[in-house]
Amino acid sequence: MGRHLDRIAWPEDLKKLSREDLPELAEELRAYILEVVARTGGHLGSGMGAVELTIALHYLYDFREDRLIFDVGHQAYPHKILTGRKDALWTLRQKGGISGFTNRFESPYDVYTMGHAGTAISTALGVATADMRRGRQRRVVAVVGDAAFGCGVAFEAMNHGGNLGTNLLVILNDNHWSISKTVGALSSYLSKLRTGTFYRKAKKTVHQLLQSVPVLGEKVDRSLVEGLEILQNLVFPGHIFEALGSHYVGPVDGHDLPALLETLEHCRSLDGVVLLHVKTQKGKGVPGSQERPDRAHAAKPNPKREAETVPQGPKTAGTEPQVLIPSRPRSSLRRAWTDWFADALVEAGRRDDRVVALTAAMPAGTGVGRFMETFPDRAYDGGIAEQHTVAFASGLATAGLRPVVAIYSTFLQRGYDQVFQEILLQKVPVVLAMDRAGVVGEDGPTHHGLYDIAYLGTIPGIVLMSPRDGVELGMMLDFALGLEGPSGIRYARGGVVAGEPASARPPLSLGRAETLREGADLAIVAYGSEVLPSLEAAERLERRGIHATVVNARFAKPFDRDLLLDLRSRFDLLLSVEDHSLRGGFGAKLLESLHELPPGRLPRVKRLGVPDVFVEHAGRDEILADLSLDAEGIALTAIEELELLHERRPFVSGAGSKKGG
Repeated sequence: MGRHLDRIAWPEDLKKLSREDLPELAEELRAYILEVVARTGGHLGSGMGAVELTIALHYLYDFREDRLIFDVGHQAYPHKILTGRKDALWTLRQKGGISGFTNRFESPYDVYTMGHAGTAISTALGVATADMRRGRQRRVVAVVGDAAFGCGVAFEAMNHGGNLGTNLLVILNDNHWSISKTVGALSSYLSKLRTGTFYRKAKKTVHQLLQSVPVLGEKVDRSLVEGLEILQNLVFPGHIFEALGSHYVGPVDGHDLPALLETLEHCRSLDGVVLLHVKTQKGKGVPGSQERPDRAHAAKPNPKREAETVPQGPKTAGTEPQVLIPSRPRSSLRRAWTDWFADALVEAGRRDDRVVALTAAMPAGTGVGRFMETFPDRAYDGGIAEQHTVAFASGLATAGLRPVVAIYSTFLQRGYDQVFQEILLQKVPVVLAMDRAGVVGEDGPTHHGLYDIAYLGTIPGIVLMSPRDGVELGMMLDFALGLEGPSGIRYARGGVVAGEPASARPPLSLGRAETLREGADLAIVAYGSEVLPSLEAAERLERRGIHATVVNARFAKPFDRDLLLDLRSRFDLLLSVEDHSLRGGFGAKLLESLHELPPGRLPRVKRLGVPDVFVEHAGRDEILADLSLDAEGIALTAIEELELLHERRPFVSGAGSKKGG
């Protein structure tokens, strides 16, 4: 690791170093993070840029008592290393390992479990205000990126804090980027502040000169400083941060540790809300990050040869704990769901010049970046402002365009009120493309997209669908763009096969499912990414003498009424399968729809999905297997349910259906 990092496990170890040793420690930290993330995968750029800042904060503060709140949390790897989790970093984002974000259940040094942008100032202000009311003497620090600072909630918190008289240090980690390049007027304003050295130098020089003048110096100093502040407001109209009632300090070089330490010590002497503007380089130390910081945002695991040896947990003398990570063969037929979407979106744009694409600070992650390159005047990045992006899409649709809003399922929750009022209530034709729907894996509970069917399906007027493979995703996008009202398409993280060409499939019809396989013993009704595992489960059941019908539901709303009438007439057991919360999910809608049918027999329905718990981080495949949402789990559940249905007697093929029974 390095001669300094080897001796550091906790912040108190850090404080034993001299200030002259800290720059060398920073380089050791970067090398260690780069080594680990190259093996485990994870967010890289933000943490690499915040190394010196994190060292300085832990060197000056005691965050066993003081409180440090990171916005989003993916820049917290240096913080984790310095707070007792150095050796555990090798388990980053792995099942049973440490989280890729701050996690209050993982360490007392993590105040919040964070994964979404913009809320750190609000939460930190709440902590600081409560401390003030209770007479508790501790310092509270919030670290916010420049992109997250563009969130409306961040401004609301700064505005509120300026009137409360609460002591709070807000550090603006300004690296010009979020996941993609920071957008908006605030970004331009910060660029002016980065280059605005005249005011700071002039103020310092005049202050030093006048303080040396006896008697009159202090009064004249105060008057001239006030004049310089007027000049500052002319150069930077409104001086937005001071206008919000905070003390603005900076910008300061976030990689200059002596300057950082000096500035942080100065900030600790100020009362009220203090905004410290720190300039950092995203991905500092990552090859190629200076040219393309977005490429350093996150890294994927890089297994070597057939297996990679990775240390796990604390090291002891003479031993090196190991775990084998097997390499995974990749089929050339499998592509990321996002890539299938990106291609379909570009093709839709070529066919119809009314099609426009929107995203909220994630053009690359959602695939909208490809549309931006092809149609730069028809693509919009709203920044980390899902509320604004969704409302903006509504306006575009109202004016006759066909907007496709690509936002991860978990982040669309942030724009929920705008989805309700600006889109659904207005009945405008906006397509919500919900990437990363379902279990996402290593990013954990803040990022799993497990609630979109529930939070969208309760509102009238929306069509909800989910494809079984890459080709069907393109078919669904085209279908959605042809509707006269709002719709939502959910698709998973990871890769999927193309499937048969669209010409070999029945065309999509509103609310109509597709039967892919016929069997007499039970029916498996699967939604979206769970269709292919259900087909594989049916093959496994077939080898055991059990014959299953498999249905690709396609739509969660409206539900296929004719399908349900047919299934309930033929089967005693229905198995619904979804990569979504069971509460309010696809299976719940199946039950609701069954009970809305005319009176008749009701089959037993077993729902497979995500239980009513927050699912921790692990590999996506691992989580799905634990939830019995892989092929083997689906098959075993079917066998168990058939045995339960027949009072645990050995199952005889055909006994579960009206035909055989």
